[in-house]
Order: sequence, then C-alpha cells, then structure tokens
Amino acid sequence: MRQDAITCSLLGNLVEHTKTVSQIGASAVPEKPSGLRQTTLKNHIHCSGIGLHSGNKISMSLYPAEADTGIVFRRVDISGHRAIIPARFDRVTDTRLCTTLANDDGVKVATVEHLMAALAGCEIDNVLVEVNGAEVPIMDGSAEPFVFLIECAGTVELDAPRRVVQVTREVSIMEEAGEASLGPAEIEPSGLTIDLNIDFKNAVIGQQNLTVTVSSNSFKNEICRARTFGFLEDVEALHQAGLAQGGSLENAVVISGSEVLNEGGLRFKDEFVRHKVLDCIGDLYLAGNPLVGSFSGLRTGHDLHNKLLRRLFADRSAWNLVPLDEFVEMPTPQWQTEDQRAIA
Repeated sequence: MRQDAITCSLLGNLVEHTKTVSQIGASAVPEKPSGLRQTTLKNHIHCSGIGLHSGNKISMSLYPAEADTGIVFRRVDISGHRAIIPARFDRVTDTRLCTTLANDDGVKVATVEHLMAALAGCEIDNVLVEVNGAEVPIMDGSAEPFVFLIECAGTVELDAPRRVVQVTREVSIMEEAGEASLGPAEIEPSGLTIDLNIDFKNAVIGQQNLTVTVSSNSFKNEICRARTFGFLEDVEALHQAGLAQGGSLENAVVISGSEVLNEGGLRFKDEFVRHKVLDCIGDLYLAGNPLVGSFSGLRTGHDLHNKLLRRLFADRSAWNLVPLDEFVEMPTPQWQTEDQRAIA
C-alpha cells in the first residue's frame, strides 16, 4: 500500500499526517454523504504533544473503525485486551480537572474531553484512538488541533444507520456547587442545545452565559478554539497534588489577579464560558450516541456532566434510541451516531 507522508505545522505542534488509503471494507459508502449513516475517518493520522497533568510527551494516532464500533481508546503501552478502553459515560472513574476513563482492569486514559468534543463537533461516530500513555495530549488547550487532525484525515460514511438518544423527559442534578439538567428538545428536531452559565469571583471571568445549538458549523466557528484556563495562584497546589505538571502558557489561559498572562490575550471575550461549553460537549458525547435535547447548566463541570448522564440512562422512561432518519426534516444533520451498545 502506497503511503504519502505529509507534515503539517499547527499552533507550534508537529502533526504528522500519514495519508493512507484505508480499506474500511465493503461497508464503506463512496457516494455523496446522506447524513443518515455512521461515519469514520477516511485515513489514519498521528500527532504528539504534552500531557497536561502528567507532563509527559504523548503520541496519539486516530484510525478508521468499522460501523457500530464507537469511540474506543487503546493504550499501546499495555498488552492484550487490557489495553482497550471504551469511551462511555459508565467508564468514567475520575473527574478532577479532567475526565478520566478506565476499563475493568483499571487501565486508564485521562483528559479525553477535548478530543471527544472534536469528534462530536466533526460528527465522527467510529474511531480507534491509540495513545502511548495514560493521557490524551493537551495540544494548545482547545479542540482546534483535533479538528485540524480530523479534517486532514477526512471522513467516510459507512453502510449502517445512525441513531440518536432522544431525551423524552427532564432529568436533573442539583448540588451546592452547581446544577445541570437535560430535557426534551425545545424545537423538534433540533439536535442538542446547550445553555450554560458560569460564575467566578475573579473579575476577569465573572458571570458569562452562552447558548448554542451544537452543529459542525457552530462547533468549528464558535467553540473549538476556546482554551482551558486556570489561575496562577493555584499552580503550586496543583503540582503538589500531581496535577497540571505539563501546564503552561502554550496550552492554557492563565489568570493572575486581574490579568490574563498569555501574550495576545483571549481568543474570544467570553472564551471561558465557550471552553466550558466545549467540555460539556465532550463529556456528553460519552453517552455513546449524540443527544437530541436541551442541556441547561449553572457552574457545571466534568463531575456534574457525568452524574447527569448516569441519571438519564438510569431512567428508561427519560430517553429513546431513535434512528436518525426519523429526523430527516432537519435542514442539516447536526450529529453522527453509532449503535448504543451500552443502553440498547
């Protein structure tokens, strides 16, 4: 098989794009995309970067996958079946400053939320993600480098129908720190609408709100470039806790008092709430299928997002698994899906 290696430079990260004509099998559909079938990558692609919390250099490769595979992580530094970690809400084991997945053998992969958001925003259903360590590289702290990777790799439809999780009645989580709810879509069919409010004592952030109906266009134009953020005064405590070992001005917005320390400042005046929406999109894509419904959140984070999904799927009357072709009146399909093995 002939391979053409293409090297692309993005945001200071070296991204090696190995353009391989991948044989997805007889299930690949070459004609014009219908928007009603599952998708995967057309070619495999590789990148490397620093782990935000470990500080280690991490290599990551994305590979095409068969229909109904879903998003699956594989630790190449672990042998055998122990290396496989499905990207599902019921595999979340830690939500301190990131979302961490683990399998039954305790093998983990952390900081998956930005990649998951990019896969959701680019409407990718099935992909094998190989990493050589316990964390996804942070890149520049946003999902934009992952969107770039996916666009370089290209997408292809598979001969299998998509399904969405249609939220049919409201479920909610209310805690002292924040609250979140998922309910039916306000205008059917409308994909997933997110209404998120954040409230920080720091004056640089303060109170911010963003409401967005998630689609490929809205994600790429409004969400994917927003970076993770933190406070300079918290760095020492985080390091002592073994976290943020790889954090820097190259991969996070850093705030000190009333100043943003990054050269060039913010990418959006409300970059903070946009990044929180990005995190929410990635965490909710761990449902295993795109959600059709309305999310509302106040001061939410990875923990609340996961608790909300667990509550949703614990109540069988609150959701239906629906073929996407029942939503064919949608002007532009906003999500891609795979078979919901965990809940069907």
